Amino acid sequence: MDMMIKDLIEEKKPAILQQWFDAIMATYPTDTSGFLKDQKDRFRNPVGHTFTEGMDKILEALIAGEGLEEELPFIDDIIRVRAIQDLTPAKALSFVFSLKGVVRKELEQDIKKHQIYGELMKFESEIDRLALNAFNIYVRCREQLYELRTDELKRMTFTLLKKANLMSELPVEEFGHRDSPSINPNNGSDKTKE
Repeated sequence: MDMMIKDLIEEKKPAILQQWFDAIMATYPTDTSGFLKDQKDRFRNPVGHTFTEGMDKILEALIAGEGLEEELPFIDDIIRVRAIQDLTPAKALSFVFSLKGVVRKELEQDIKKHQIYGELMKFESEIDRLALNAFNIYVRCREQLYELRTDELKRMTFTLLKKANLMSELPVEEFGHRDSPSINPNNGSDKTKE
């Protein structure tokens, strides 16, 4: 990214971050977004703190031109929060793309004045790369979440069957946690004992 756009973004960083935060909050119901916006204590509002801190570091990485194809812990933190919330994938990841609109709006006059459309396109390409990385993180987080839910259902079923004295009919291995040493890795069948 060329120096002109970097300088303009750095100069208007507080306004860009505030508008970006507002765009993210618009994806939540009013009562939730009000709390996330108003509560500034990082211990009472860890989600809001994660967002504000992560957004600042994301913007810094974009300005510095750091390797966005690598795993970045600050984007990972935001995506983990969004992945466990009841949002569609498009809505969960829309915050990355909303940065484009915020930057265009905030720098509109400067972009026209200095004719830096090419630099803006390069910056937006970096945001697109960031979005692809965010999508990979989101999918990984959702997979982990589904695995945890499946394991919990297995444990609950095992407990209910055990309480109902029906466990003698089913092998215990089928209800164990996949990381548990009691599971036989060579036995992947779902057959019950006869």
